Amino acid sequence: MRALVARLGLPGLVDVHTHFMPQNVLDKVWAYFDAVGPLLGQPWPITYREEEDRRVELLRGFGVLAFTSMLYPHKPGMGAWLNSWAADFAARTPDCLHTATFFPEPGAAGYVRQALDAGARVFKVHVQVGGFDPNDPLLDEVWGLLAESGTPAVVHCGSGPAPGAFTGPGPAGALLARHPRLRMIVAHLGMPEYEDFLGLAERYEGVCLDTTMTFTDFAERLAPFPREARARLLGLQDRILLGSDFPNIPYPYVHQLHALERLGLGDDWLRAVLHDNGAAMFHVKQ
Repeated sequence: MRALVARLGLPGLVDVHTHFMPQNVLDKVWAYFDAVGPLLGQPWPITYREEEDRRVELLRGFGVLAFTSMLYPHKPGMGAWLNSWAADFAARTPDCLHTATFFPEPGAAGYVRQALDAGARVFKVHVQVGGFDPNDPLLDEVWGLLAESGTPAVVHCGSGPAPGAFTGPGPAGALLARHPRLRMIVAHLGMPEYEDFLGLAERYEGVCLDTTMTFTDFAERLAPFPREARARLLGLQDRILLGSDFPNIPYPYVHQLHALERLGLGDDWLRAVLHDNGAAMFHVKQ
């Protein structure tokens, strides 16, 4: 891992899709992956099922300069509490980008505004787990706040690993039509609707995509990326960011990096994805 970073002349990695959350919530997330593996036809072991301090230590050991605490509510009443936890985590973990979240509920705009005032730098939205339409009127003001402030939101809106009522490019596209300046980072490159989400990034300047799990052996068995679409990744070189899904991955962290390297898109593309794009977006100092 460090050999690749050194060969590219990078100071380290910027990973925009890592998970830190209250332990009782994380336990439920891990239980989900323990159960979903057999349904997908292959096990999903959590490679880094470690205590919180150890997980932070591991990321730093991998050479990650900045990471996130992707967390998300699955019902009303959780958003403000999760944001409070994430603010505390960011305060005691300076290399974690202060992350926040929300759910369509009365008061969402209020606690999102509070999170922004407290220094939140990125939001996580999980349409699949939350089971909500991103175009819910209760979120109109929320999306407006994010668009106006230029704050990125990592949005799991693709239909992998299992489709939801509001996943796919349709609801996401409708949201962008209403908020074209929104800085949306599409998680997992929009897996499995890769080409549709590439199209949204090509249409809307503020749309980026993260690489989370894509091109790994595990993901290629479930939802292979179309070979004919790889050239489009070069065209979006400045809007693709490294994401890993650490710690909830069924393989070593380095495999994500090797999966991106073996695409053969060149060192300039790798430098942009592994470090430069994320560092520029979040003003990461070396």
